[in-house]
Amino acid sequence: MAGSDNDDIRIRELEARDISRGFLATLNALSPAIDIDPNRTRKIFKDIKSNQNHIIVIAETDGQIVGTATLLIEPKFIHDGGMAGHIEDVAVRDGFRGCGIGRMLVKYLLRIAGDRGCYKTVLDCTEDVRPFYERLGLRQASCQMRADHS
Repeated sequence: MAGSDNDDIRIRELEARDISRGFLATLNALSPAIDIDPNRTRKIFKDIKSNQNHIIVIAETDGQIVGTATLLIEPKFIHDGGMAGHIEDVAVRDGFRGCGIGRMLVKYLLRIAGDRGCYKTVLDCTEDVRPFYERLGLRQASCQMRADHS
């Protein structure tokens, strides 16, 4: 990231105006998102914002969205009605990787999960990025299984 350091990066919750300001382009680092219909994005945003346990944050610098991550908080019957956090969709835009943005996003969401009373926070990742998450204090705890429905 030319000429910037972490002091120039602000982490905050996603707002409706961010969707057209680079949020979807940032998600393209994970999976195609940029071509989604604007009416559909407004509905998705409204649905997400109506759930206080679904938190999307963005990293912003110079008015540009350069990273994003999601925290889902799951109320459970086990652990005396405890909460479990799930971090999803950590993405940093091309040209901004290696600048600490992913670290800032994950640490921010881990802090929110702890503040909200989560007894654990889990994150699924591929083997190639596992060392990144281990450096942030996460550890491998299980095996992920998956069923695709499309």
